[in-house]
Amino acid sequence: MGLLDAAKNQFRAVVTWQNPEEWEVFRKYTGSGDEVKNASSLVLQPGQGCMFAYEGKIKGVFSEPGLYSLDTDNHPFFTNLKKVLNFFESDHKTGLWFYRAADIVNVRWGTRIPITYNDPVYGFPVNLRAFGNFSIKITQPEAFFTRIVAAKEAYYAYELQELLCSRIGQPISHYLANARFSYAEVDSNLEKIAADAKEQTEKEFASFGFQLLDFRIEGASFDEDTNKRIAGISDVQADAKAAKLADVSFEKLQQMMALRDAARNKGGQAAQLITALNVSPLAQQPSAPSVKDRLKALKELFDDGLLDEDEYKQKKADIMKEL
Repeated sequence: MGLLDAAKNQFRAVVTWQNPEEWEVFRKYTGSGDEVKNASSLVLQPGQGCMFAYEGKIKGVFSEPGLYSLDTDNHPFFTNLKKVLNFFESDHKTGLWFYRAADIVNVRWGTRIPITYNDPVYGFPVNLRAFGNFSIKITQPEAFFTRIVAAKEAYYAYELQELLCSRIGQPISHYLANARFSYAEVDSNLEKIAADAKEQTEKEFASFGFQLLDFRIEGASFDEDTNKRIAGISDVQADAKAAKLADVSFEKLQQMMALRDAARNKGGQAAQLITALNVSPLAQQPSAPSVKDRLKALKELFDDGLLDEDEYKQKKADIMKEL
């Protein structure tokens, strides 16, 4: 029995990729043991491709669906395979890897490390996290296999998440720094941010053997420290607006709020606030509150439940006597 006949006797009649798993991108055909068990025909379903490697080198790539016979089809893929089989030895390892030639869509992703940039409005660094989905297509199976799969027996689309996020993060950070989007404007501009990040990374992803068909940012969030800073600024802005509407200075409003909070912290001792409203002109800085301010403060105490109705009416009457 010749060497080629011996090799053929070890091989089954048909090789096919049966029941690919969800998100499976590459799958090595193993047959029995770790040797490829085929020397007659190959079946490729629509959306499938196949790559043949021998002793660590890629010998052929085939991406058209169909049934192909190694004995009759004249195709470089099978020609290379038959040449190797002519010199087949048991310790010379061969491999067939099926791969997904169809689009791989709606793969989920999310940032593991926050994207940091300086907020142009508030002037301090913020940490942004984002999540979404992406779709890819393998355009160069050899490059994808060599640079990413690295001869693993199986490779899944979600394994690309780390690669994608490590390359996408910098363009997003750069875009945010130059687009001058503040904290409050990020959500309304997610589509623009995603489009720019995709455009900036397309060439690099192509070098890995795949095309980024689409890249979406579905949502974004900021870290706890950023949210606390923004909340503090928002509170000050709200207080300033309230002071303007109440026709009192911001400093005066802050004094009134501090007195109210102090009374609440001491179990509702409203006497301190009432005393503060009657403080003598010499003790006030820079001047005593007007009757109008005192009446507003008194009403606020009443609305906050720090004075009962009788106390409110009595104190209001006392202040009105000064008019």
